[in-house]
This record gives sequence, C-alpha cells and structure tokens, in this order.
Amino acid sequence: MGRFETQWLAAPENLSALAALSSQWIDLVHGRRLPRGIVLDMDSSVSPTHGEQENSVWNGHYACTCYHPLFVFNQFGDLERCSLRPGNVHSADEWGAVLKPVVARYQGKVSRIYFRADVGFANPEVYESLEVERIKYAIRLPANRVLQDRIGYLLKRPVGRPPNEVRRFHANFSYQAGSWTKPRRVIAKVEWHPGELYPRVGFIVTNMTRPAERVVVFYNKRGTCEQWIKEGKGAIKWTRLSCRTFAANAVRLQLHALAYNLGNFLRTLATPEPIKDWSLTSLKEKLIKIGAGREPRPLCRLPDGRGRHPTANVPGDSAAHRGTAAAATTGASMRCSMVMRSKATHGRSAPKCRGKWARSAPSTTVRAARVLLAVRTSRLPCSNPGKAPIFTPVPASGESRLYYIPLGSQSRQVASRSYMRYRARQP
Repeated sequence: MGRFETQWLAAPENLSALAALSSQWIDLVHGRRLPRGIVLDMDSSVSPTHGEQENSVWNGHYACTCYHPLFVFNQFGDLERCSLRPGNVHSADEWGAVLKPVVARYQGKVSRIYFRADVGFANPEVYESLEVERIKYAIRLPANRVLQDRIGYLLKRPVGRPPNEVRRFHANFSYQAGSWTKPRRVIAKVEWHPGELYPRVGFIVTNMTRPAERVVVFYNKRGTCEQWIKEGKGAIKWTRLSCRTFAANAVRLQLHALAYNLGNFLRTLATPEPIKDWSLTSLKEKLIKIGAGREPRPLCRLPDGRGRHPTANVPGDSAAHRGTAAAATTGASMRCSMVMRSKATHGRSAPKCRGKWARSAPSTTVRAARVLLAVRTSRLPCSNPGKAPIFTPVPASGESRLYYIPLGSQSRQVASRSYMRYRARQP
C-alpha cells in the first residue's frame, strides 16, 4: 500500500487524475440539482513539517518550516481543487493552475460565477483574468497612503460621546494603481469600536455594481473558507505530510481532499435537520467513531438489587450475539484483583454497607452482590492513582470488601447510579 501511494500515484499522470477526481465527484452531486450561481473562495494555508521533507522551506510569515498549499472551495464547502506548493512561495503563486480548471468546468453551466480572495491575491493579473471570463470578484486590497487620503474625512474621530455599539461607514470611489491598466472600483469600510482610539479600515477592489454595504457583506462571508480549512486540519488531518518526497506528499494531500469531500457530502446531503450544522469533527467523533477511546460498556443491564428485573441482554447489544458468557466475562473484568478489608484504608475506617440481605431470595442476593456502592474519591484516600474505590457487599458475612476499578467515565456512571440506589433504600 505504501508503494502504491508513494510510487504509482506519485507519477505525474496519476497525480493529475487524482487532483481532478474531486471535481468529478462535485459534478455528480450538482448533476442532481445544478445551482444557479457558483461562489469560489481561494485561500492558502500552512502545513508545518518536522523532518527533511523535499521542498520543505522556512516561511517568514508563518515563522516555521512548512509547505504552503492552495485551496479553492465553493459556497457549499466542497473542495474544488487543491495544490501542494513549497513553503517559501507567495500566497498567489500558481493560482492559475488551480483556479482556471475550475472556472472552465462551470463556464456555460451556471449563469453567474463569483470569486473572493484575501489581500494575498490582489494582483493585476488576477483582476484581468477574471474580467476576461466575466467573473464578478471581491478581493481585499492592501492599504496605502493614496487610499487613506481618499477617505480622510472618515478617519477623523466623530464629535461627541462615543456610543457603546460599533459605528460603520462606507465609501466607494475609482482608483488606479501604478501597475493597473485601467481604474477599478474600490470600496472602503471604516469601523469605530468602543474603547479603541483608532478606526479599523479595510479596502476591497471589485467589479460588482451592488451597493457598498452589500459588497462588504458578500466579502465577509469569505471567512467561512478559512473555517473549512481548519476543519480539514482538525478532522481530516491533511497537514500530516510526512513522506520524504514532494510528489508523495502531494498525493497525500489529494487523498485527504477526497476524504474531506466525502465528509462534506455526508454533512450537506445525508444528515438530518438536527445535525445539519455539525462540523466534520463532530460527525467523525459522534457518528462515525462511536465508542472509540472509551472503556467497554457493560453488556447486560445492571440489576437494581431488589430483585425486580432479571439480568437480560440489552436489545441490539453485541452480547446478544455472543451469548451470556461474554456478559459474565465483562462483568468479572470490572472487578480488580486487589481486595482489602474496609478498615485497612490507610489507617482510616471506611463506611460499611448495611444492607438487609436475609429478605432476598438466593438468586436475588447473587444479583444484588454485584451492585457497586460508590464512595467519592475525595472522601477516601486511594493508593492506586487513576482508579476509584468501590465497595461491594458480601451477603454471607455482612461485611464490605473494597475493590479498585479504572477511573473512567463509564465506571463513574455505573458506580454513581449504584450508590444512589443504595442510598434510596436506607431508612
């Protein structure tokens, strides 16, 4: 499997086909209901490296040795295309190789295509390419002295007592930088926040004709793209690029992209209404990996100690398919081999259990003997770190024996429920 990933898939023709596979999946999804418009968000990210990987270079902006991948998402959270790049390249480097195939797929299929990007893609080449394809764009523009002079009247602190809410002002004007071939529309947003001496200023270059406030609202939704990148890092772990060669790491990134799209398809197409807003991490931990990392759950219902319910297998539990032997084995494994008298607990006397066992039938007594009566760890010193002391009554002698079981969430729940039932029976 490792050779398949690092050698066969790393071949140039196979890597190109792998990079285009996500687009094919998205086209199949859109084949059922094609959206009227597509919004494309482009952003770069950092993938830290901790070894001698090929093309792993120091990046001064992120202050680490890393790769610098590039991503393109649509408004549904699908990863249209991605590319792995060396760590020392600019944010907009190789933008055409990633964006242009995506645009070519949607040309003639949808009526409108929009593009959003941050200040790293404020490049005249990007503007001209989007304008040729008749794509509406909103890209963050770095501030300079000329732009600030155009909105100087908004940078003066308003007269009077400042209110407790944020005050926003917008302006739009025509601007042409020295490297531009023609003037373009620029929108400025100025925010005065309570308790701050200076305003927050931002500029957006766009070819859209809608009002300035609506353009700012449209651009601010680009932040969702950064959230999707964080989901890929947290849930899919697509920053784990530990292969030595650059091509093998590029293959891993494409495989992670496929896994991300599968999870996003599950979230947007198959999940019911109550969990439609779950993140990929929540879907992975609560829906796909149920029970992972926890102690095994008991395979039988716990008796209440009063003989009301027979010990029966839980419907749908695995013990129903393995027989009662598995349930007995699991019940026995919860009891640790360390047994102590209740009075030998670091020189302190432990409370005894005074249950009335003579009134119960033998079978009921046997079931009741399995009830775990819990004592809080804070009230009783424990010589075994990470374990909780549990008292189990012995029917024959009427005394208590002290067991130690692993201190986990399942053990706490079992012990707490048993202890509350015991306290409820006391006069």
